[in-house]
Amino acid sequence: MTSILLPVLLAISVQGPPGVEQSRVAAIDLREGVIVSASARTIPVAATEMLQTEIRRRTRLGLDTKTELAGVAGVAILVGTLEELAGMSFRPPAGLEMPRKADAYALWIDRSRGQAATTVCVAGFDDRGSLFAAGRLLRLLEMSRDRISLDGETRLASAPRYSLRGHQLGYRPKTNSYDGWDLETWEQYLRDLIVFGTNAIELIPPRSDDDLDSPHFPEPPLPVMIGMSRLAAKYGLEVWIWYPAIDRDYSDPATLGRALQEREEVFSALPKIDALFVPSGDPGEVHPDTLFPLMRKQKEILNRYHPTATIWSSIQNYDDEPRTMGWTEAFYSKLRSGEADWLDGVVFGPATETTLPEMRRAVPDRFPIRRYPDITHSKNCQYPVPGWDSAFRNTLGREAINPRPRDHAEIFRNLQQYSFGFISYSEGCNDDVNKIVWSSLGWDPETPVNDILEEYSRYFVDLRWQREFAEGLLDLERNWEGPLQHNQRVFQTLQRFQRMEREAAPRDLLNWRFQQALYRAYYDAYVKARLDYETELENDAMEVLRTADRIGSWRAMQEVERILGGAVTQRVKPEWRARVFELAEALFQSVRMQLSVPKYQATQVGRGANLDMIDLPLNHRRQIEEMFAQIRNLDSETERLARLADIAAGRYERVEYEWEKILDRQFREAQK
Repeated sequence: MTSILLPVLLAISVQGPPGVEQSRVAAIDLREGVIVSASARTIPVAATEMLQTEIRRRTRLGLDTKTELAGVAGVAILVGTLEELAGMSFRPPAGLEMPRKADAYALWIDRSRGQAATTVCVAGFDDRGSLFAAGRLLRLLEMSRDRISLDGETRLASAPRYSLRGHQLGYRPKTNSYDGWDLETWEQYLRDLIVFGTNAIELIPPRSDDDLDSPHFPEPPLPVMIGMSRLAAKYGLEVWIWYPAIDRDYSDPATLGRALQEREEVFSALPKIDALFVPSGDPGEVHPDTLFPLMRKQKEILNRYHPTATIWSSIQNYDDEPRTMGWTEAFYSKLRSGEADWLDGVVFGPATETTLPEMRRAVPDRFPIRRYPDITHSKNCQYPVPGWDSAFRNTLGREAINPRPRDHAEIFRNLQQYSFGFISYSEGCNDDVNKIVWSSLGWDPETPVNDILEEYSRYFVDLRWQREFAEGLLDLERNWEGPLQHNQRVFQTLQRFQRMEREAAPRDLLNWRFQQALYRAYYDAYVKARLDYETELENDAMEVLRTADRIGSWRAMQEVERILGGAVTQRVKPEWRARVFELAEALFQSVRMQLSVPKYQATQVGRGANLDMIDLPLNHRRQIEEMFAQIRNLDSETERLARLADIAAGRYERVEYEWEKILDRQFREAQK
C-alpha cells in the first residue's frame, strides 16, 4: 500500500514567542547565503534546486549550492532530513519538536558555528518533508529585487492533517491552458503547488473523452505524460491516473482486448504510478457488473509494472436517469460482498447522486474515500456560485477565472471529515487560487483564509502587495455575490486593482497571476457598467413603446431599435473593454490561456472562452428584435399596437438564450 493510505494526520504548528512579528525581528541577510544539501538523494536535492531557482526568479540573486557545509563561513541554508541534520550536530532547539509523521518538517536558526556563521536549518521528518520545509521557507522569506532576508527568530514545526493533497493536471485539448504547456512550464507549476503543500497530481491518458490532438500541444500527449510522471518522481509526488472507461461494450472480447492493451502501453511507459482512478461515469456509464471485472484486469496489468499501485473507483452518473437507476446500490453490494477485496478505495466526485456523508455510511470502513472536488467550474457543476447573477452567468460562463477562497474553504471544512484527502478536478489555471486554498487547508484546516491569500500574494505577486492583492482576491469573490444591479462594490474592486496596475513594474505586468486578477476586475466592472447602461436603454425604449398608439407602430419599433442599438453604436466604458482584450492577449502569451475560440483556438466557448461573450446583450434587445420581426408581418395596425403594448407592459415570454451553445455553433459553421 502506498503512502496515500497513511492514517489522517494531525496538523501541528509550533511558533516562536507570542507577539513576535515574523518579518522584522533580527532579520538575517541571505544575499551571500549558500544552500547546502545534507543528502544526495533525489528529493532533498530537488528541494535545494527549488530553493535556488525560486529565489533567483524573485530576487535575481543566484545563491550558490554545495554538498558539504565545510568551508561555508557565512550564512548557510542546510536542507535534509532531521536525522541527517542531527548527524551533523544540528538539532531543534529546546521546546521545538519535529512531528514524527509523513511530510512533516521543522525550521529553526542555529548559531553554533558562530554569530557570523548562521545556519538556517530546513529539516524534514522524511525526504518529502524536506521539500515541504523548503516550500515553507520560501513563503517566509522576504524577497524583492536584489534583496532577501529571513526573520532571525524563525522557529516552527508542522505536519499535515490530511495525507493526500492533490490536483488533476490534464494535458488534453479541452483544458483552457494546460494543452499549451511544455514540460518546463509543468515543472514550474508543480513547484508552485509544492510550496503550498501539494503532494499528489493526477494525469490523464492520451485517449479520454476528448480530441486526440490540440493545436496548442508543444509535444504529443504520451511523451508529456511520461515527462510529468518523471517530474513527480523527482519531487516525490504521488502520481494518480484518471482513466475513464469510455468504450461502448466491454463484453466484446475485441473491445476489451484493445482497451487492456492500450492501458498496458501507458502503464509500462510511465516511470511512476501510485494509483489508478477508474470513474464509473462522467464520462462513460458502466454497470458495476462490467466495471468491476474490467478494473480487476486493469489492476493486474498495473501491478505488473507498478507493484504497489492501488486502484479506485466512483459512482458518478449512477441513478441519474431511468437506465442507471439502482446502479449505486449494485456498486455498494459489490463492496459489501467481499468480491472486491482487491479494490483499494472509493472516490466521491461530481455527478454523484448521493451525499458524501451518505456514501461514507454506505461504503464499508475498510475502503477509504478520496474526494474529487470540482474547483474549476462556476455553474452547471458540483459547487456552483450561489445565486450567481445572470449577467455574469451569461458572459463569464462556466469556466471563468474564479477565485472563490471563502466558498471553497467552507466546502472543504464542511465535508473533509469524511475523507482522508483529495485530488481536485481542474481543467486549467483559471482555478489557481482555489488550488492553493485546498492545498493549504489540506495541510491545516484551521488556517484563516486571509492568511492563505496573503501568503499567495506575497509569494506569487509581490511582497509590497501582500495585503492589498489578497483583499483584491476576496473582492473578486464578493463581486459575484447577490444581484449585480445593486452591487456597486464591483467598481471599487476595479479601482483597487487599477491602483496596483499603475504602480506595477514590468515584471508584475508580465505575471500571469496578476494578469488574471486584472482581467477579472476589468471584465466584471465592464459587465456591471453595461448592465446599468443597457437597463437604462431598455427603460427608455419601453417609454417609447408606450407612445406607439400616438406615433404609430412602425415609427415606435424603429425608434426602439435605435435606442437599444446604442449598446453597440455608443458603447459604455470602451476603454475597459479594450483593456480586457489586451489582458486576454497577455494571458495567451504568458500562460497559454485560451479566452476566445476564433482568436486563441479554445475548444468551446464554455471552456473558459468568455472573451467571446463579453458583448452579449444584458437586456432583452435580441428578444425584442425577434418579436418586432414577427410584429412587422402583421397586416393590422391594431394588432401591431396590441402586441407592442404587451411588450411595454412586460406581458411576453422572456427567453433565456444558451449563448455558449449558440456561439459554439456559429464558430463551427464559420470554420466550415
